[in-house]
Amino acid sequence: MEHMETDNKTAVTTFILLGFGNAPGLQIPLFLVFLIIYSITMAGNIIIIVLVIMDHHLHIPMYFFLGNLSCLETFYSSTILPRMLASFLTGNKTISVWGCFIQLYCFGTLVVAECYLLASMSYDRYLAICKPLQYATLMSRRLCFLLSAVSWLCGITVMTLVMSLMSELKYCGPHEIDHFFCELTPVINLSCSDTTLVTLVGLTVSFIDTVPSFLLTLLSYILIIAAIIQIPSSDGRKKAFSTCSSHLIVVSIFYGSLIFVYALPKKEALREVDKIFSVFYTVLTPLINPLIYSLRNQEVKKAFMRALNKCGISK
Repeated sequence: MEHMETDNKTAVTTFILLGFGNAPGLQIPLFLVFLIIYSITMAGNIIIIVLVIMDHHLHIPMYFFLGNLSCLETFYSSTILPRMLASFLTGNKTISVWGCFIQLYCFGTLVVAECYLLASMSYDRYLAICKPLQYATLMSRRLCFLLSAVSWLCGITVMTLVMSLMSELKYCGPHEIDHFFCELTPVINLSCSDTTLVTLVGLTVSFIDTVPSFLLTLLSYILIIAAIIQIPSSDGRKKAFSTCSSHLIVVSIFYGSLIFVYALPKKEALREVDKIFSVFYTVLTPLINPLIYSLRNQEVKKAFMRALNKCGISK
C-alpha cells in the first residue's frame, strides 16, 4: 500500500477494490464472462448509434433519444468493465485515490444523466400516445436537443459539485472498498476527515436527481396506460403499447435494481446480494438495452437489415 506523510498522519494514496473475492479458480471464468458481456454491450450500443445516425427512417425523436441512451451506455460500461477485467486477469485490485475519484465522477455523471434521459424518453412516449395530433409540434427537434443536453449537463454539474467537496477529504485509515467499483458512500466512509457536508450534499442531490425523474417517468406511464385502455380496438391498443413496451422494460430493470440496491439495509450479510444487484444496473442494463430495442422494435430491425443490404451482406 502506498502512503504519503501529511499533517502528521499517513495519507492513503491507493484503495483496494475487493470485488468478487479472491478465489483463484473464479478469476479466469469471471474474466471471460464479463469480457463477453462487455464485447456484446459495446457492439450492440455502437450498432444502434450508427443506425440512428445513418438511417433517415430513424431520424425522429424516439430514436434520437435511443441513440443518446446507447451512447451513454457505451460510456457507462467503459467506466467500470475495463478496470474490472484487468483486475480479473492480473489479480491487481489496487486503484489510486484519484483514479477512484475519476471513476466515481464518470459513473455518477452517467447515472444522473440516464435518470433524466429515461424521463425524457417517457415524456416523448406520453406525447406520442396521449397527444398524437400535437406530437410533431410539441416534440420539436429543438426540444429534443434541449432535453438531451439538460440530461448530460445535470449529470456533469451535480458530480462536479460532489467531487469538488470530495477532493478536500483526507484518507489515512482503512483503504479497502468491498465492491467492484468506486461507489460514493463506501469512498466517503473511508475518509478520516469530517464528511458531514459531502454526505449531506450527496444525499440531497441523489434525491433531487432520482426521485423527481422517477416520478415523472411513473406519471408518464400511468397516463400512457390510461390512454391505451381507452382505445376501442385491440389492434389499436397493441400497436400503441408496442411503441413504448421496450422503454418500459428498460425503465423497470434500471429503476428496479437501483431502488433495490439503495433501499437494501447495509448489513454485512447482504453485501454480496448488494453486489449482485449492482451488477444489474451497472453491467447488465447496458447489455440488455440494445438487445431489447433490437429484438422488440421493428423499425430498428428494418434499419439493421437495410444496413446489411447496403453492405452486401444480406440479399
